[in-house]
Amino acid sequence: MSKLLLPLLLAVLYAWAMLRFSVWRTRRMLDENSRPLTDPAITRLADRMAAAMELPEIRVHVFEVEPINGLAAPDGRIFLTRGFLNRKARGEVTAEELASVIAHELGHVAQGHMRRRMIDFTGQNAVFVMLSALLNRVLPVIGIWLANLISTALMARLSRRDEFEADAYASALLIKAGIGTGPQKSLFRKLDALTRSRAEGVPAWLLSHPQVEERIRAIEANEARWLG
Repeated sequence: MSKLLLPLLLAVLYAWAMLRFSVWRTRRMLDENSRPLTDPAITRLADRMAAAMELPEIRVHVFEVEPINGLAAPDGRIFLTRGFLNRKARGEVTAEELASVIAHELGHVAQGHMRRRMIDFTGQNAVFVMLSALLNRVLPVIGIWLANLISTALMARLSRRDEFEADAYASALLIKAGIGTGPQKSLFRKLDALTRSRAEGVPAWLLSHPQVEERIRAIEANEARWLG
């Protein structure tokens, strides 16, 4: 047992150090490559959500990269990528749909998902080390592969949990702000085509985000419960 404790401790310390470095690097990258959002159609909707939350404002920044994404930074700042805004300029997404992205990222911040993911990632490394040591004794050739598969599936499951929670938070906020969940659901239906990121042939239990159909069903179930 003592032979396992040292590698386990080293794995936890390594994961913690890598996460701290990642947080520092992300903050620096965002500081150097972002600016405040000035699109009036989106900022008006952000102001409506701020009023619903009884906040003076919701500050949104533009991350100057082309991929389509929303981001909640470790320090709580909210970002939309330039790629998302370019798609709005071309009429491919609406201001309301981008407001739903902001609401979703606010959900990650409000529910402490950044901190939780740091803990989860550290735990994943610990699980990998323990499983690798145990499985390699029984299955020397494929033990590490199985350990990696199991720890990856665990992390994916936790990530999907966070996405469902952020979706639910966003739905509640959009309803309270008078925007509704229509833009949230319509954007989900567009995302696969917009990002070309649908993972063909990958088992659902290995995906970090829930399937679009699952997310929409969860939103509609929440609406029925809240508004019914």
